[in-house]
Amino acid sequence: METGEPEDALRAAGLKVTRGRVAVLHALEGLPHADAESVFRALQPVLPETSIQNVHNVLGDLHRTGLVRRIEPAGSPARYERRTGDNHHHVVCTSCGAVADVDCVVGHAPCLHPSDAGGFAIDTAEVTFWGLCPSCQERTDRAPHH
Repeated sequence: METGEPEDALRAAGLKVTRGRVAVLHALEGLPHADAESVFRALQPVLPETSIQNVHNVLGDLHRTGLVRRIEPAGSPARYERRTGDNHHHVVCTSCGAVADVDCVVGHAPCLHPSDAGGFAIDTAEVTFWGLCPSCQERTDRAPHH
């Protein structure tokens, strides 16, 4: 999905355009895979009157209307991103928790097909790859070996 102008995206999703919603969408442009706390900190300079609860509410509204995607890597708070609609996957660093996008493994959504879906009509597949990010690999390589 094209991210476009936040105001247009909000209107198209049937949401009222508010300073908070626009600010959260702008923040997520520069902070893909951010948790609510990171979004809250990013908003402090532009919306000092906002609260962490308001950020959670806005993220919930944006997620429900499909304007942001919510991912929940094991052991991490929920993360949010503006990249939606393409059924991409994620890779998470097992050391520092960094998250990056991984394009669909093969073909179109859901791009993975279970051997038996139990009668379900599958729309999407969510895969999380785990490993060490380049920075953590470099630190591991430089660590003294005993």
